Amino acid sequence: MSRLDRIEDLPGLKRVAPQRSTQRTVLAALAAAAWPPLIVTLIIWPPENWASGVDTDWRLVLLVLGLIAAPVGLWMLRQTHARAGRPSTRLGVVCRFMVFGGLLAAAVQTLIAVIMSLLSVIASQSLTQGLGALETTLLIFGVAGLPLAVLVGVSYALWAGLCVAFIAFAPAPVVKDRMGLMQTGAR
Repeated sequence: MSRLDRIEDLPGLKRVAPQRSTQRTVLAALAAAAWPPLIVTLIIWPPENWASGVDTDWRLVLLVLGLIAAPVGLWMLRQTHARAGRPSTRLGVVCRFMVFGGLLAAAVQTLIAVIMSLLSVIASQSLTQGLGALETTLLIFGVAGLPLAVLVGVSYALWAGLCVAFIAFAPAPVVKDRMGLMQTGAR
């Protein structure tokens, strides 16, 4: 059993590089989109409304968003790694997914709050009824829904980041310090 005396001994800090295999990339994207709580609840409690619209089951919307966001996030991560060499560790990959997953969840929930507010104002019959509907909709979808959406988004992104880090990335080859110019932590 090894001890964790140094920061370098913590798991997830070994250097990694993206794998070139298309199959691994596709598998990582599909696994990232298949968040277990989402899949389990879809199996146990099937959606009642499969049609697209305001009453669509939120789990279906989340699954479609995950099927779009996971490959796009993986593609952006590969582009950043090719350009800057970062993130260079599995922990870095997971952290990138979590940060941007939380930001995406907040942006989507804000967009939903604005759209639902506009729909409620349009459906009202008078100015005061419209203001009341606007206030109620913003409180429900904005104030109450935003923290929950960010929580779900970060959880989903944690799963996606772990899938991508372990399926689409492999340990980087060790570079020998032939001239003695590398830092000691980079060996």
